[in-house]
Amino acid sequence: MGALKSKILVLALLPIPAFFFSLLIGRYEIPPVTVFQIFISKIFNPMMHSPWPQAYEIVVWEIRLPRILLALLVGAALSVSGTSLQGLFRNPLVSPYILGLSWGASFGVALSLLVPVPFSAQVMAFLFGLLAVFLAYSIAKVRGETPVVSLVLAGVIVSAFFTALQYIAKFFLEPHELQGLVYWMMGGLYLANWEDVSVTFAPIIIGIILLSLMSWRLNVLSMGDYEAKMLGLNTEVNKIVIISLATVIAAVSVSVVGTIGWVGLIVPHLIRMAIGPDHRKLIPLSATVGATFLLIADDLARSLTSYELPVGILTTLSGVPFFVYLLKKTKGRSWG
Repeated sequence: MGALKSKILVLALLPIPAFFFSLLIGRYEIPPVTVFQIFISKIFNPMMHSPWPQAYEIVVWEIRLPRILLALLVGAALSVSGTSLQGLFRNPLVSPYILGLSWGASFGVALSLLVPVPFSAQVMAFLFGLLAVFLAYSIAKVRGETPVVSLVLAGVIVSAFFTALQYIAKFFLEPHELQGLVYWMMGGLYLANWEDVSVTFAPIIIGIILLSLMSWRLNVLSMGDYEAKMLGLNTEVNKIVIISLATVIAAVSVSVVGTIGWVGLIVPHLIRMAIGPDHRKLIPLSATVGATFLLIADDLARSLTSYELPVGILTTLSGVPFFVYLLKKTKGRSWG
């Protein structure tokens, strides 16, 4: 028991050292002591006359810090979304995009580039991501119920539908617009700013808190629909709430940073192997480890080469061998 508590404490505190380490990383060289002085002074004494060059302050406070905070928020959101849906679907190979969210969001961005719409690309990505999941749920619903298998198949159908629409949109896009869409689909935090942090903060934090409060319900639902009903749980209402919350936090993330894959698949399963299947621990720890995972991946993306790599490429590269491992380990079983 003591070892488990120590493991939980370490996993819960992971974002703290990752945060301060990431503040030091960047192409613009700033002495580490100066970085921390800027950070502390901006929090506790923002009106203080700075003895360091103004460029240092801009780099730390306006470029690095919002990017770090956004990486933490998005990593936590995708990981918690994946954890919740894995519990609901009783399958460790489920990701936040299982119901077509990413393809719906991508088509929303493509549509915003193709025709004049009253919304920004971010808003279109968010709305069409939600629309894709809504369509998948509506298709899967049979006689007032939504079997897990039907949800998965509906997700495949909706993903294929929006994939086709996106290809049509790509065909008519100008070359520079097409390039922007492709780069967005790779996922990246290179345009992170304080506005992105402010837009994503409330829905992601509220969504994670609500999903944490529903963790015991996820424990029951992960036993199966029949068992959950026998224990007095309204499975359909709880499915709707959990899918909605998981979708909103993932859609908010995708609308801001693009499609970053595998975070919501890798992290939940790692935490499950480390501390067990109890969602009361899984969800908060998935948030902290997912935040750390994406932050470290982004640190590598902006420091490995002379050109900044989209972080979605790195998370995918790390996810492929892990996915192969999961397939071998589960041997085709839906849950284990």
